[in-house]
Amino acid sequence: MIRAIIFDFDGVLFESLAVKAEAFRQMFLPYGDEVARRVVEHHLAHGGMSRFEKFKIYHGEFLKEQATPDFLEKRAQEFSRLVVDQVVASPWVAGAREFLEANQGKYDFSVVSGTPEEEMRHIVARKGIGRFFREVLGAPRSKGENIRIILEKYGYRAPEVVFVGDAMSDYEGARQNGIGFVGRGDLFRQRGIPVVAIPDLHGLEQAMVKAVPG
Repeated sequence: MIRAIIFDFDGVLFESLAVKAEAFRQMFLPYGDEVARRVVEHHLAHGGMSRFEKFKIYHGEFLKEQATPDFLEKRAQEFSRLVVDQVVASPWVAGAREFLEANQGKYDFSVVSGTPEEEMRHIVARKGIGRFFREVLGAPRSKGENIRIILEKYGYRAPEVVFVGDAMSDYEGARQNGIGFVGRGDLFRQRGIPVVAIPDLHGLEQAMVKAVPG
């Protein structure tokens, strides 16, 4: 029996992916259109990777710069200033709000995001949705680490938990912990990964029953 559902945030509960892609584009346009294009392409292909790690790649590998941790942290803070208000204003993924409202009490809900944890909790608070979630966890811990924290803290067995995500880091974190996985969107089909996938959160309850291991 499923007891708990863990959600990624951007692209799963809220349509906020485009906000972050545009922020990366703006931050790297001063280095040229081609660099900005590569950055956005990488960002979209690596959902769930922390922004700190992305900036390390973009400055270190793409631009061949000696980027110090302090510089990377400043870039991450600049990114936060660009995106937070727009993420707060982003609309629900179709079916997400209805699912949470209809099933609060039936399942335990948590958020596990690649966004810095403090920022993620700030966004959840500003959106006024904290009442839905037992935990809101984020970077610098990985998705797999945060899933494990939830399993251990609440004593869930792996077959009792489903993760709903839209990125490879979501899928990998779920696999590391042996829990069920439902993919939102077309990424997994495009990559030939056989997961239960849905276009939005309508029909989530039926999908996650199919996704539970065993």
